[in-house]
Amino acid sequence: MAPASRDGRVLERTHLTWLRAAAALLAVAGVVALAWALTHRGDGARPDRGVPGERVPYAVEVLNGTDVDGLARRVTLHLRRAGLDVVFYGTNADSVDSTTIIVRGTDPTAGNVVRDALGVGRIRVDADPRLLLDVTVVVGRDAVGVLDGDR
Repeated sequence: MAPASRDGRVLERTHLTWLRAAAALLAVAGVVALAWALTHRGDGARPDRGVPGERVPYAVEVLNGTDVDGLARRVTLHLRRAGLDVVFYGTNADSVDSTTIIVRGTDPTAGNVVRDALGVGRIRVDADPRLLLDVTVVVGRDAVGVLDGDR
């Protein structure tokens, strides 16, 4: 077999090597541009749902104190949309008519923040350092009317 010549004949395909490299570079640039476009909005708008606990650093527990199925879950979603970090939801042992917001931690303003986000409830302070919570919300029937618009 004879050595390849360097006089530019058909057997030399260096232009194809450059073409492949340029196509690969163009594809990488396109992927990077697409990734940037998907993560950065041109209008500066932020999504309306933030990360729970990002703006309001309170750990909240929600307990359903009614016979309305799914009420604690609906309140949890409502509070999370407001930026609160709901770490647990479940059922309360006793039934209640009105929503009670129990401040468990050392920051008394946590109750006001939760009440402002929920729109109902009376605040009670019952600090318990054994609980790793800032607020317990025992949801009463008065929260049903407030949450009807959330569906």
